[in-house]
Amino acid sequence: MMVYGKLLLTAFFWGGTFIAGRALAGHVAPFSAAFLRFAVAAVFLLLFLLRAEGRIPALRKRQAVPILILGMTGVFAYNYFFFKGLQLIEAGRAAVIIANNPIGIALLSALLFKERLSRIQVAGILLSVAGAVFVVTRGQPAQLLSGGFGVGELLIFGCVLSWVTFSLVGRSVLKTLSPLAAIFYAALVGTAALFLPACGEGLLSSIGRYRVIDWLAIFYLGFFGTVAGFVWYYDGIKKIGPTKAGLFINFVPVSAVVLAFFVLGEPITPSLFAGTLLVVSGVFLTNRRAAPAAN
Repeated sequence: MMVYGKLLLTAFFWGGTFIAGRALAGHVAPFSAAFLRFAVAAVFLLLFLLRAEGRIPALRKRQAVPILILGMTGVFAYNYFFFKGLQLIEAGRAAVIIANNPIGIALLSALLFKERLSRIQVAGILLSVAGAVFVVTRGQPAQLLSGGFGVGELLIFGCVLSWVTFSLVGRSVLKTLSPLAAIFYAALVGTAALFLPACGEGLLSSIGRYRVIDWLAIFYLGFFGTVAGFVWYYDGIKKIGPTKAGLFINFVPVSAVVLAFFVLGEPITPSLFAGTLLVVSGVFLTNRRAAPAAN
């Protein structure tokens, strides 16, 4: 029961990252928010790593390039798209789009690694894509033909592409490194890459003007959204298996939509509600056999 409770909290934490990111929008620039999030996360990841393994595992030469890719996709690119996109669209809408991460992973795994997809999984993919389209076009799918959806949605789709790449490359990294060590090194690479762009946005001159709510959101993103979420998720994989643990990711868009309603006052429109149900149902079907990766 403790494991299941932690996995439910993980889904809740990840849903809350959209609220925290939305709260920073307009006050903290995208690269600055991403840098500070992972600077906080890297410190706590180091502490967790030292406690769990007693040392920092040395990297081998053949691990360097995959780790670099992990940092540049799962940390650098993903978080830029995430914070920039949340400046333009609602947190609930972004969460439903990003809920398609497992769908992209399943499709590319089938193409690149020859993993077979059952008919139920294919149906789940189609259902989830339909839900995302319904959300993005606000219930008017014909807008796709006229380019009726905006830059914000495209940026959030960039999150999906970044995370799919991060997850698939991570498969090879996790053969030789523990999940905690891999995430720690990816966080270091991403944080280092984010520093100069963050300075270019005026991080050093504006950091003293951040509000208390900004720092609380940054801490939430770094500790709860990154460290606690990943540690508890991988603990769940270890104890009950990836398939059962992965299914809890289906609760992320639901918690994000509900939190956005109560915390930010974002409306739950009919198209958002219907799209959320379609995406969650599609992700559930797609992952009945294949284990999804985290957002």
